[in-house]
Amino acid sequence: MRPDPNCRPLPLRDRLRAEIPRAMKARDRDATKALRSALGAIDNAEAVDASDVQAGAIESSTVGLGTAERARRHLTESDIEAIVRNEITERLTAAAEYDSLAGGADRAAALRAEAAALTAHLDG
Repeated sequence: MRPDPNCRPLPLRDRLRAEIPRAMKARDRDATKALRSALGAIDNAEAVDASDVQAGAIESSTVGLGTAERARRHLTESDIEAIVRNEITERLTAAAEYDSLAGGADRAAALRAEAAALTAHLDG
């Protein structure tokens, strides 16, 4: 059976979200932790910089529902992939550091398992 050329794969964020319940049912703590962390990093990257917001008098503030809200940043699929790759790199770097510590082998193995769980969804 040939794959349908019109069927597009799910975006990476959706694949990561869909995997969380499966990882939880399988009681895979490393995968669950890595998936939640990666989704959190993606959400944080979408956050709007509000450093220019200044407090002022109430009477001069805008009035009405949603007037003070800003749209979140839109991330492309390549932006999201770069964030996930960065999460993988951070885990592998930390695992290498734990390898050099006495008694750090268990934590290094857990970090590598987290990196593997994220890597499995990059090319999916």
